[in-house]
Amino acid sequence: MAGLGAAEFGDARVAVVRTIYDGDTFRVNIAGWPAVVGDSMPVRIKGIDTPELRGKCQLEKDAARAAKQFSVRRLREGRVIELRSIERDKYFRLLAEVWIDGVSLGDQLINNGFAVSYDGGTKVVWC
Repeated sequence: MAGLGAAEFGDARVAVVRTIYDGDTFRVNIAGWPAVVGDSMPVRIKGIDTPELRGKCQLEKDAARAAKQFSVRRLREGRVIELRSIERDKYFRLLAEVWIDGVSLGDQLINNGFAVSYDGGTKVVWC
């Protein structure tokens, strides 16, 4: 199995959004994937970072709740949710661009001030 370290696994369509943890992490069932690999899969949005619900200060916690509410609204209202350019992250979650009805959720989070661009390096200090 050479080359799996930086492998990209293509695209997928979400059948059901099961739970939403925070602004950039949630669980889904993936349409057409076997249950063993497609049910209740954790997904992290590629290329962004939102504040943490268990942040270091109240400002970060409040910002995290707002980011989560934004993502919840978008994910629950969406008719077609796609995961594009899927990879695995260091926690074995699916790392993917998330598109809702043809619009990037990551871009929406950044453009509305709920997230910053993130490339896997040092995280922003929210406090």
